[in-house]
Amino acid sequence: MPREPGDRKSTAVLRDSRRRALRALAALLAPIPAIAADSSGSKRLAPLVLARSKYAQVVPGQPLRFPADEGSHPAFRTEWWYVTGWLEPPGRAAVGFQITFFRTRPDINERNPSAFTPHQIMIAHAALSDADRGRLLHDQHVARAAFELAGAGLGRTHVWIDDWSLVQDGSTYRARIPARDFGLDLVFRQTQPPLLQGEQGLSRKGPHPESASSYYYSIPQLAVSGTLIESARRTAVVGTAWLDHEWSSSYMDERAAGWDWTGINLNDGSALMAFRMRARNGASLWAGGAHRDAAGVRRVFAPDEVRFVPMRAWQSPRTGATYPVAWRLHAGGREITLEPLMDDQESDTRATVGAVYWEGAVRAFDNGRPVGRGYLELTGYVQPLRL
Repeated sequence: MPREPGDRKSTAVLRDSRRRALRALAALLAPIPAIAADSSGSKRLAPLVLARSKYAQVVPGQPLRFPADEGSHPAFRTEWWYVTGWLEPPGRAAVGFQITFFRTRPDINERNPSAFTPHQIMIAHAALSDADRGRLLHDQHVARAAFELAGAGLGRTHVWIDDWSLVQDGSTYRARIPARDFGLDLVFRQTQPPLLQGEQGLSRKGPHPESASSYYYSIPQLAVSGTLIESARRTAVVGTAWLDHEWSSSYMDERAAGWDWTGINLNDGSALMAFRMRARNGASLWAGGAHRDAAGVRRVFAPDEVRFVPMRAWQSPRTGATYPVAWRLHAGGREITLEPLMDDQESDTRATVGAVYWEGAVRAFDNGRPVGRGYLELTGYVQPLRL
């Protein structure tokens, strides 16, 4: 017998109540912190570790497999699915957006049979860059992967926390993000095959082979359609996006303070990714990237082929951090200039990953001529990043 509207409403209320109760109970039964002393002798909170986990390692020569590697890799320490792009609302200026789902495997006693044991933790970030507002709208969530309230599926991209989700269906992805100050309901249609980063998908982040090596691929030039929700107003949008999927068990090089990264969808159908690991004195510790033209020809950059040259800085009124928000990027003999959609695109994610960084929409220019749009990420400027 079909349910009456009142029955559907009651079911939804009960489901939400169950979720809230499970989240509260999970928080109560979380691992109890222990007090430890750092090298300065001061007290700090440290997780109570009963037995160390054994993590899978990045192995040279291991080819990526599609579609199997588009899903989760729970044996590795950390993993993320990162979608950035530009949306075109009718009758107004373009806006940037960012959606990221993280999966992390904490170092705990995995023999604990309790269903509340946090074998995997899920974190999600979302942001909207709107120059008309002049500031970033940002929201974040964190939950343990338990009771179907959060998780990361195998085989195909399927990551979620409550009603936030990114789900793959064949060559398309759908993101549903009902954030605090905005909402995104977007479909991303793949127009190009995955772009393998580094050595056929193995990306080094430092001069030593073990320096935060990761498996890493991108899917650039995604065609976007869907709905942007602002103040209960729903607007149909189209646009272009970039997806990164990366997983690793390695720590960042101890000499590194953070990184500068950019992914650009170029107007001619090509794609450019470049990054540099930055030492604590601001010098480049390592660099890399790749370019693939519209015909599918890929070129991987050696560390000495990538240079980030800062052109203009912006100081955050909240943290006091100074970020170089405009750059001259040299990559494989090509030079482009990156200019931000707006200067204030600082993200405060201390509630979930413990970091503040700059992540925002940028335009790419070649001798003053617009040649593409993408995203720029600047980490470790408030304090050295610890991963």
